[in-house]
Formats: sequence, C-alpha cells, structure tokens
Amino acid sequence: IASELVRIFMASLPNTTPPELQGNPAFLDDEQETRAFGLPIIEQIWHSIFNHKLVILAILVVGLLLGLIATLLATPLYTAEARIEINRQQDNVTNVEGLQSDETGQDIEFYQTQYSLLEAYSLAERVARSLSLASDDDFFAKFDVDPDQAGLVNEKRKTNLDAQSRSQRLKLATTLLLQNVNISPIRGSSLVDVRFTSPDPALSAKISNAWIEQYIESNLDRRFESTDDARKFLEGRLTELRERLEESERQLVGYASQKEIVTLSANQDGAGRTVGEKTLVGNDLEAMNIALAQATADRIAAESQAGNSAGSTRQGLSNPTVNGLRQRRAEIAAERAKLLVQFEPEYPTVQALESQIEALDRSIRSEEQRVRSSSRSTYAEAVQRERELRQKVDQLKNRFVGQRRDSIQYNIYQREVDTNRELYNGLLQRYKEIGVAGVGTNNVAIVDRARIPDRPSSPNMILNLALGLLAGLGLSGAYVFAREQVDQSLRDPSDVKNVLGLTSLGTVPTVDDDDLMASLEDRKSIVSEAYFSIGTSLSFLTEHGIPNSVLLTSTRPNEGKSTSAFALASMLARTGKSTLLVDGDMRNPSIQHFFGLPNKAGLSNYLSGADGVGALTSETQKDNLSVMTAGPVPPNAGELLTGDKMKQLVQELSKRFDHIVIDGPPVLGIADVPLLAGAVEGVIFTIEANGAKLRMIQSALQRVRSANAHIFGAIVTKVDSRNSSYGYGYGYGYGYGYGAKKEDD
Repeated sequence: IASELVRIFMASLPNTTPPELQGNPAFLDDEQETRAFGLPIIEQIWHSIFNHKLVILAILVVGLLLGLIATLLATPLYTAEARIEINRQQDNVTNVEGLQSDETGQDIEFYQTQYSLLEAYSLAERVARSLSLASDDDFFAKFDVDPDQAGLVNEKRKTNLDAQSRSQRLKLATTLLLQNVNISPIRGSSLVDVRFTSPDPALSAKISNAWIEQYIESNLDRRFESTDDARKFLEGRLTELRERLEESERQLVGYASQKEIVTLSANQDGAGRTVGEKTLVGNDLEAMNIALAQATADRIAAESQAGNSAGSTRQGLSNPTVNGLRQRRAEIAAERAKLLVQFEPEYPTVQALESQIEALDRSIRSEEQRVRSSSRSTYAEAVQRERELRQKVDQLKNRFVGQRRDSIQYNIYQREVDTNRELYNGLLQRYKEIGVAGVGTNNVAIVDRARIPDRPSSPNMILNLALGLLAGLGLSGAYVFAREQVDQSLRDPSDVKNVLGLTSLGTVPTVDDDDLMASLEDRKSIVSEAYFSIGTSLSFLTEHGIPNSVLLTSTRPNEGKSTSAFALASMLARTGKSTLLVDGDMRNPSIQHFFGLPNKAGLSNYLSGADGVGALTSETQKDNLSVMTAGPVPPNAGELLTGDKMKQLVQELSKRFDHIVIDGPPVLGIADVPLLAGAVEGVIFTIEANGAKLRMIQSALQRVRSANAHIFGAIVTKVDSRNSSYGYGYGYGYGYGYGAKKEDD
C-alpha cells in the first residue's frame, strides 16, 4: 500500500524536464542511474512520517482520547448467548421414518434458509408477543425509547390500549428486537449462536431463550400448517373409498352365497391382493381324488395277491401265524435231527417228534389256505370301493367345473374389493403420516440455554482504544498522504537533476541567522565547507574554470541567494582572485548589510547615467573582495536594465576584476532577471529546500531560458533534517532544528 501511495504521488508530479533535455539519451541515462540508486520507498515513507511526527502524534492522542471518552460515556450493554443445533432434513411422503433424511451432507441452501428464518421479522414478532413486550413500558425504557412519542397513546388510554396503539407498540418492540439480536453460525458445523444485547443482563438472557424456543415452535407450526390442506383432502377421499369398499364386499359376499361358493382360505401377495382361494368343492374334490388314488392302488395290490400263487406265498410269509408255526416246526425238526445222531428212527422220542412235525405241517397248510381265501375277499372289496369313489369324484368334478365358471364373476368382484382395500389402506397410511408430520420429529435441538451475563460485553475499553488508535492511524496516513500530495516542493536535492534538468552544484545546510555570519567566517564550519565544495564545482563549469561573471537568482525571495552570492564571492576572494560582488537587486538591496556599508551610490547610479565605475565600488575588509551596492532604489528598475548599459558595465568590470558575482532579484513577479542574465556569462539558480513548488521553479527556469541565458546549475539551500534521509545531511555532530528562520536576502 505504501509503495502504491508513493507511486501515485510520484506519478502526480508534472514532467518538468526541460524540453531541450527530453529525449536526450545522456540525460535519460543519468536520470535512470540516479533513480536506480535513489532512496528506497520504505525509507521515503518513513521520512514523510518523521517530518510530520508531531501532527501524527497529536492525531493518535486525539483518537485515543475519543476512544476513552466514548468508553466512559457509553451505556454498559450485556450480551446473552444461546446455542442451538440445526440438523439438515428433508420430508418424505412415503412413511414416518422417512421424514428424517438419510443424507447428512451440508446443504448450503438449507442452512442459509434457516439463518434467514432466525432473523425473520415474523420470528421477532412471535418473541415480542410471547413476552408481552408491547405492553411492557420497562422494556422500552431500557432502550431509551418512548413508545408513545408519536401521540398514539394518551394518559387516559395507557391502561387500556386500543388495537392501533398495540399494533404500533408491537411493531416498535419487534424492531428493537431485530436491531439487537445477532445470529452467528459456527463455521464448519450445524451449530448456531443466538445473541441478544441489552442494558439489562436478565432481559438479554430472557429474550435469547425465548428466541430459540419460538424458533422451534415456528418450525413445528410451519410443518403442521403445510399438511392441513392435505389432511382435509385425504379425509374426503377416505370416506369415499370406505363406502366403495363396503359396497364391493357386499357384492362379493352376495354373489358367493348365490352361487354356493364357500371359500375355506385365501392367499394374498405383498400388496394385499388375493392371488389364490380354496373353496369347499375344490377341497372335497381334492380329498376324494386322493382317496380314489389310494383305492385304486389298494385294488391293484389285492388283484396282484389274488391272481398268482407266488403272491399267496409271499402273503403267507408275511402272516405272523404261519411264521410262528414254521418256526416251531423248525425247532422240533432240529431237535429230531439231533436225536437221530444218537438213536434209531424207531426210537420213541424220535417217533414222537415226527408226529409233532406232521401236525405242524397240517396246521401250516390250513393257515395258508385261509390266507388265500382272504386275498380274494380283499380284492373284491377293493374293486367295490374304487368304483364308489370314482362315481363321487365324477360328481365333484361336475360341480367344480360349474363353480369355476361362476368364479370368473366372483374374481371380478374379488379384484374390485382388493383394489378398493389397497387404495383405502394406502390413503389411510398417508393420512396417519401427515397427521404426525412435524410433530414426532424435530430437527432443532437446544445445546446451551442463555445464562445471565455477569459482566458487560460493551463498551470494551481495549477495543475502543484500539479502534481509536486505528482511526488515528488512518487519519494520520490520510493527512501525511494529502500533505505529501499538496507539498510539491523540492525535498530531494537529486531532483535538481532528475526533475529540473539542472546540474547540482551543491547543497547548503540551514543555520540560525545569529550563527550565519560566524559560520561563514569560520572556514572549518559546515556552511563554509559547503560553499567551498560549491566553489570547486564552479571550476568545472567552463573551459577556463570558474566563470568570469555569474548571476545568482531564485524563484522567490528569501531562498538564500544573497547569502550564497556573498559566500561565493568571499570564497573566490580567498583564492587570491580579485572579486567584485554586485548587488543587482535594486528593488530590495541587501548586500550592504553584510559589510556594514551605506547604500548611497551603486548600480542604480551607473545605470542612470553616472560616470566613473571606480567611485561606485568599495573595497571591503576582506582581501581581494570589493562590492558594488545597489544604490538608491529607482522608481522602475526594469527600465534601467533595458539597453546595453548592464552589459557594458560587466565588460568594463571584467577588465578590473577576475570574477564578478551579481546578486540578482528573484525571477517570478519581476522582469529584472532575464535582462540581467544577458549581461553575464551564466546564471546560478538558488533553490530553497522544502520551499517553492516545483511548478514555480520550472516556470522561473522557463523565464530565464526564454532570455537565451545559460544556466550553469543550481544550489540547494537551507537543507535540514527533513532532507537528511536523502543523503544530504551533514554530520560531525551538527544538529538541525525545526522552524529555522529564513535568511535575509
């Protein structure tokens, strides 16, 4: 910022480079080199601040005092803070559980809407109504507001406010609430701080808590109100569908009774539609068909057993009586065989066993014969049972086919019942969801309720002092910038070359008038050293060294040209050269004061026609130094300088003196300098540091150049501490004071 300000300031300066030097490569190279090694911007800024430090300090002190006064005079305010959490949600019209959205990502639009609702006028009005603030005069008094100032309530009606008065007071209370509430979302979270500031800490906490409570209630109210129309519509549709469902069920039952369709069970899919029914006829047919299949199987099995001996043998093998007899025979046969090992067949015991075996064989044959007779009887019974069952199945088939024909219309009635029931159940479920929408769930939770603050939140002395200091810094910066913009005087002696296009012959520090002559007489003083350096620079101005005749002038009076003329003449005289100091400022002569001489005869006398130059010059106490005073002040000095008299005087004096130094008048305002400049070898321009504006100096230079005068260069005088940062300060313990008096010219 500082760099940009300096750039703007430098850009605002006019281009004062002399026309004859514009475009000159040598001059441009020197200028670029000077700027390349010029003062850094930061140092220039610091220099500007240092030059105006007293004003800056005064502004800062005033800013701090204003901050202190504002703190002491301000009414203490207390801020109570309540914190809530707002969860993002999205309504779902399918079920209650879906009212809470599964999406947990932040939705900028949703939260911005909630923040705006927290700052809404309607919410503030709800708070005002809930706390009855419109009729609370103490509330208005705490904010130093008179609710009756508009004449809405007179003394007679203060206890019984009419509708218009209550409305106006409610509006005023709502406005006060909005002006003092602050909604602060916590970045990166779903938390929101609700702060209210008032002169009463208890009131601040009370309103902060009421604010979040009314916000929650308003959210629930909006949800309930948003479903009111839907509930009314669904109630009408449910009544209509209920009647249609009852009618369709009556038609279904009547038709089933008429066609003797008895339904034992029914299956339903996930949507509640009937997809399969089991009737009485179908159930009987299924049972009879199963019995017929079993009878047929029994008949086939009985026929197989009765039709072959092998079957009878197998049946006999499975008979437990036959198997028992055969087992007994086998045991006796085994015992007989065991006895035959020891005895003959005629042995009585053996004979007895043989008799038992024969008896068992007869029993086995008799039992097998009985089994065969039973198989034939079983076959006959199986055939008869199969025949009877087949007849019953055929009868049930005919009944079932007839019932299937009747079931077409029955299914039509059934589908109508299912459709009406599905519509009714769906609308009934939606009606239940809407009935609890916004009541069963709440997306706002209170994290912290507001507590009564124990200390004021404002005024904050440290903050106010910091703001006062910051405002002071801003005003100080604006002041310095404005002064720097307005003040376009020559502060950097290098601008003599960079801006004015002149050769810098040297700089002279400022001193008090009381010390000036002493400093000039002391050859070891800084002032003497400065003019000695300038004299050295003069020796390089021409091919023959120091110019024989030179004119010193300035833009305006009191820039140090007379002192410089006296100092240069004294320096030249000390080198052993005969030097004449001529006071060319006939309007305001001053050279005689340096020597304590009277101003009775001088330059004006010669220009008026007096003869004898020798009589007009006087020797001084300084060796090799003579002086010609300005003489009596003429009525019009410009008329005396016209013509060749001045040039003839310089030529005549050049024969008697090695160097002639003329102290000329200032350029602006008078026409003397262009006339004097034509009579000398060149002009030395004296410029006061921090004095005349650069535009004025450039204008003066243009006037001198218009007379075809040759300008040797410029001397910068009265350089003080304000210019020390530009590298033109003087050391050796020499101190510079502010407000140095101007030198007599």
